[in-house]
Amino acid sequence: VQLVESGGGSVQAGGSLRLSCAASGYIFSSYCVGWFRQAPGKERQGVASIYRGGSSTYYADSVTGRFAISLDSAKNTMYLQMNSLKPEDTAMYYCAADSVVLPGRELEASEYSYWGQGTQVTVS
Repeated sequence: VQLVESGGGSVQAGGSLRLSCAASGYIFSSYCVGWFRQAPGKERQGVASIYRGGSSTYYADSVTGRFAISLDSAKNTMYLQMNSLKPEDTAMYYCAADSVVLPGRELEASEYSYWGQGTQVTVS
């Protein structure tokens, strides 16, 4: 599985960005996929995840109501729509995937085996 993120950039507080994660194969129907972020000096944090084609979604409390995760299976692409961005959202954003994620651990980075290279989001 190969994952490639895009869509990061610099935006003012209150603005929006949409991140994309292109997968190498048809994994969305059977994998748990998600977005994580890591700011300098901080641990990698789960942001949002979506399970097996969208049957369930999970969000970190800090982004609930502002971010939305979605899939386009026809394009093998996952998205993260980020609205009402705040300076504390500044981080490197990664997409991740795994075929087996334990219930209750959908936002735990250690559950995921496949990672993209990351895309930087800066909010000022």
